[in-house]
Order: sequence, then structure tokens, then C-alpha cells
Amino acid sequence: MAIKNKKKLIENVIHGIFLILGLVTVGCVLLITVYLIVSGIPAIREIGLVDFLFGPKWASTAAEPKYGILPFILTSIYGTAGAILIGVPIGFFTAVYLAKQAPTRFKTVMENAISLLAGIPSVVYGFVGMMVLVPGIRKVFNVPDGASLLAAIIVLAVMILPSIIKVSMTSLEAVPKEYEDASLALGATPIETYFRVSVPAAKSGIATAVVLGVGRAIGEAMAVMMVSGNAANMPSLFQSVRFLTTAVASEMAYSSGLQQQALFSIALVLFLFIMLINATLNFFLKGQKEGA
Repeated sequence: MAIKNKKKLIENVIHGIFLILGLVTVGCVLLITVYLIVSGIPAIREIGLVDFLFGPKWASTAAEPKYGILPFILTSIYGTAGAILIGVPIGFFTAVYLAKQAPTRFKTVMENAISLLAGIPSVVYGFVGMMVLVPGIRKVFNVPDGASLLAAIIVLAVMILPSIIKVSMTSLEAVPKEYEDASLALGATPIETYFRVSVPAAKSGIATAVVLGVGRAIGEAMAVMMVSGNAANMPSLFQSVRFLTTAVASEMAYSSGLQQQALFSIALVLFLFIMLINATLNFFLKGQKEGA
């Protein structure tokens, strides 16, 4: 009886610790949300919501400052979409090959390489992109400056590959082997089995990998700042651009007054933007799961 009561006490203590940690996490998110709202709303009120969100020009240090962030919003959308269009297919097909067809030794080597790729700091990606990719784009496409939206898209696509590959591989390897054996027994080829049985069975995990990739792409700052040119222009593939993240990072150190408040407003817009994307993706994933 005493042993049973002791185990129950330990379980209650562990449950209480987990509850406290969960509440701390939720509390931190709420504090960040409240802080961004309190810090970002004043500038939006002073500038005007329409002028702030849809203004085509950002010139915070000019004699007559302009605080329009439409170029940053469009650049973030185009950059993230481009990275997903490049990174998701490559990561998905790589995950299918490594999980289902790759030889064991090659798979082990690739898994270690992918883990190493995931651990590389953002600044290293940016440095390699600045030294190799930017001059390469300038030379191949014969443009004045290779620091552009295209360079940022390529760097982001490479950066999201590890999370997409690893999570997708884990999901594909978790599919029961009986599913594939049954498909093969019915006369399907291995490739048909992988894409018509294994992939649909692992679609929730693959979708989670895509969500993680979107979050990594839209939240990156340092690497993007180093290869995009960091100029407040409307987005163009071969022109220097500035993302929402880099807009905050590049000016916060010397900002003050309305300029600093506007940067907090940009952070608020980015925060809401990420929440909207996650909520939309989760809504579709939940709908697919219920439909299945």
C-alpha cells in the first residue's frame, strides 16, 4: 500500500511539473503577443493602417519619412512561396527515395549529411550564399548585382530541406509494412506502392514537414539579409529586396521614436502573418484528416 501511494505521489508530482511547464510556455506566448500588440499599435494608429500595410515606399530616415511595408509583405510572400516550390518537391522525393529505396549504407551517409545540414548556423548559409551564389547569379544572368530575391529563394530552399526530409522520412518509415506487402501482392509495382499506399498513409507527417518548412522560410533573417541586398524595393527576381524579418533586424539597432514603433508594428504584422499561415494549414490538415 505504501509503495502504491508513493508511486501515485510521484506521478502527481510529475504531472504537476508538466502542467507548470505547459503553463509557462503558454504564458510566454501570451506575453510576447501582448507586448507586440502594445508596442506595435501606436505606430499603426499614427501612420494609418492602410498607409502602413499598403504603402509602396519605406523611407524611415528621410526628411519626410515614409512607412509603407507593402514591399516587405510581398517580398516575404514571394520568397517563402518560391522556397516552398523548390524545396518541397526536392525534399519530398529525397525522403521517399531514402526511406524506401536507398541502400542501407548510402541511407546512413545521407542521414548524417542531412543532420549536419540542419545544424549549420544561418549565418554560414548566408556567408556561402554571399560568396558563391550571389556572384554566380550575377555572372550567369548578367545582372548588375546578384544579391536579389532569387538568391534569397535559393538559400531558403536549401535551408528548409533538412526539416522536410527528416520529418517526411520518419513518417514514411512509420507506415506499417503490411500495407506495402498487400499492395505488392495485388500486383502493384514498388513505385506504385510507394506513391499510392505509403505516401497517402504518411500524408499527415509529410504535411507537418511542409508546415515546418514554411515556418523556417518565413522566419529566417540573417541568411536572407546577407544574400538579398536588403533594399526596400518592390519584389523583383533580380533586384535587391528586403523581407519583413530583415526590415526589423536591419534598423532596430539605431531606431528611435516613430521609426522604432513602426519596426515593432512590422514585427506584429509578421507575427500575425505566421499565425494566419499556421492556422490555415492546420485547418486544411484537420479537414483532410476528418475526411479520411
